[in-house]
Amino acid sequence: MLRRRGPEGARFRRQVPLGRYIVDFLCLDARLVVEVDGGQHATEAERDAERTRWLESQGFRVLRVWNNEVLENLDGVADIIAAALRATLLPAPPPQGRRT
Repeated sequence: MLRRRGPEGARFRRQVPLGRYIVDFLCLDARLVVEVDGGQHATEAERDAERTRWLESQGFRVLRVWNNEVLENLDGVADIIAAALRATLLPAPPPQGRRT
């Protein structure tokens, strides 16, 4: 769903290196990272929090979803991602002044 044009027409790349991390999905235009977490992440909460802090310090917004959410409620996950994109992607500012 994200690899082709994602919600809001956003372009996502899969398995993208950022610093010392590899993120699951990245929309660079919106600076939005989508991480799909499996059960192992329940025991790695501190490592995930450190990773999220670093990504946020680099100007990225991190959205985490569980594997089972993706498998059982893909439309709901797409809605959540679309809302994050709408909150992040701002329209271009109006032109300033006139050309002469």
